[in-house]
Amino acid sequence: MTIDVARYRGRFAPSPSGPLHFGSLVAALGSYLQAKSLGGQWLLRIEDIDTTRIQPGADSSIMRTLEQFGLLWDQTETYQTERLAFYQHHFNALQARGLVYGCNCSRARIASLGGVYDGYCQQKNLHTEPLAWRLKPGHVPDQFSDLVFGEVQVPARICQEDYIIKRRDGLFAYQLVVVLDDIDQQIGQVIRGADLLEMTTRQQALCTLLGHSPPQYGHLPLAVTAAGFKLSKQNHATDISTLPLAQSMSAALSLLGHTPPAELQQAPVAELLAWALQHWQLAQVPRQREVQISG
Repeated sequence: MTIDVARYRGRFAPSPSGPLHFGSLVAALGSYLQAKSLGGQWLLRIEDIDTTRIQPGADSSIMRTLEQFGLLWDQTETYQTERLAFYQHHFNALQARGLVYGCNCSRARIASLGGVYDGYCQQKNLHTEPLAWRLKPGHVPDQFSDLVFGEVQVPARICQEDYIIKRRDGLFAYQLVVVLDDIDQQIGQVIRGADLLEMTTRQQALCTLLGHSPPQYGHLPLAVTAAGFKLSKQNHATDISTLPLAQSMSAALSLLGHTPPAELQQAPVAELLAWALQHWQLAQVPRQREVQISG
């Protein structure tokens, strides 16, 4: 897929389950710099589809913090919870094509299989709710070309799984809605954290199944603590807005392989961002899944 820079659209899609932390800043900054260095648009999508994890006010907190760092998005931000009819329409269409089936397997059973579903319910023709609804994805390649990592091999067990697209509790699954949103918003490149690296071929295949060319994907290193844990809201990572802005911006740029010169490292974030836009090259991002940071 060739990117038309005149129509480039990238996106940052945080979950409002807590405030923006350093790991999320890295993902936001990388996707912003890629979009803006190419003269494109950068969209903000609030991925609040999993309503069980939403923290009230987290969306506003995330947006305020992005603004503090000068990461201003184009167009009005979108919320997945406002698009349920859109998701249902496409779910129904997949169901009508015979690509979706109900599953009543327990988590314990799937855990006993090593966490990868074996298609047990595919021929049962289950219809009595509550059911999880799984997609028969067809052929999913086991490798793809990543904009950062180059050729990536994906474990076959992930590619072959009939995965859930609508949960037993009635909520649509991330694996469905993220692809539908990227198609609908005409996202040409997805720049995101390396924790999603192995989900890429699954999402590319679903995009093709829906009749569209998939976007290009580039994955950024994850910030991990000395203990080897990814910074995340679940791990109670520090709210980045409570830390010095220049220090956080400089550290995020360094993790992305773009260490600012010493005289700029304590400069206002506007100057740091201007420097980063001038020097940004995706090829300079380290081909590392994880980069260890202190604390």
